[in-house]
Amino acid sequence: MSVRLSLAVETGVFPVPETGHIAVFHPTSDMDLSALPKERVLIVQPFAPDHAALVARGYDCVPEVPAEARFAAAVVFLSRAKALTRGLLAQAAELCDGPVLVDGGKTDGVDSVLKALRARCEVSAPISKAHGKAFSFDATGTDLSDWQAATTRIDGGFQTAPGVFSADGVDPASALLVAALPEKLGRNVVDLGAGWGYLSSAVLQRETVQTLHLVEADHSALNCARQNINDPRAQFHWADARSWQTTERVDCVISNPPFHTGRAAEPSLGQAFITAASGMLAPAGVFWLVANRHLPYEATLAEQFATVTEVAGDNRFKVLQASRPRRHRR
Repeated sequence: MSVRLSLAVETGVFPVPETGHIAVFHPTSDMDLSALPKERVLIVQPFAPDHAALVARGYDCVPEVPAEARFAAAVVFLSRAKALTRGLLAQAAELCDGPVLVDGGKTDGVDSVLKALRARCEVSAPISKAHGKAFSFDATGTDLSDWQAATTRIDGGFQTAPGVFSADGVDPASALLVAALPEKLGRNVVDLGAGWGYLSSAVLQRETVQTLHLVEADHSALNCARQNINDPRAQFHWADARSWQTTERVDCVISNPPFHTGRAAEPSLGQAFITAASGMLAPAGVFWLVANRHLPYEATLAEQFATVTEVAGDNRFKVLQASRPRRHRR
């Protein structure tokens, strides 16, 4: 919670330097950052919806740290992905010449991060508030280089990165969808929520595909997709799939949409993907969707498409084919 940031500044746990830029790693769009001087803040946020919202609030925001950047101080908001959290802390320690504030909830593993940092450097007394903690350390002389986030290769030769969806291996739902896809998908295809490119790599094995749009909100995942797919038919879009628009109607949309941003399921995310797919398909276009079996997508599919069929599945997942999109959009 950003309330911890304000308390850290007020109490001196995070002494904000009077000059120099301040890096803020991975804040969500609704966080109150007013305790920091906006004109000196550079936000690092690779998630397109949060990035766009922060830019709209007037912040200087980038998806990744510019080369040769240096900072007088930094704030790191923790991720639930341990490797990503450690990578952000290592990056902050390397690029910063002053204090680094660490802010995270208990569910983000803040206690284990605090314990690990105490073994590496001098850490301030933590502030405990709103089911989490905030504390700081001086980046000067703190070496966390062994925590640097590194890309990895998984089965199939795909490159992934810490924190991206399905970083340790191919998602079984995506594999189920690939097995169900027909040989002919049409000339123009969109992969909504393309991740690091597994579905798209399967689509591009079809010679009849002329153009494939990979739409992904996570800049890190899209960077991996660029490494995994070397095909001139592929076009990469860092964007929110719920609002991204094609310049012309397409023949096919495929998707394994996200269904949560936190720990609780949010079916509205997948439902928004369904609506977006309907809006970009040609009249004869087809939508292929894979989802966890318990997610209530059928009603939204029926609203957006005239024909909906479950074509494959097991006790965990379902593959749904929808055709004849209704003209609710555009």
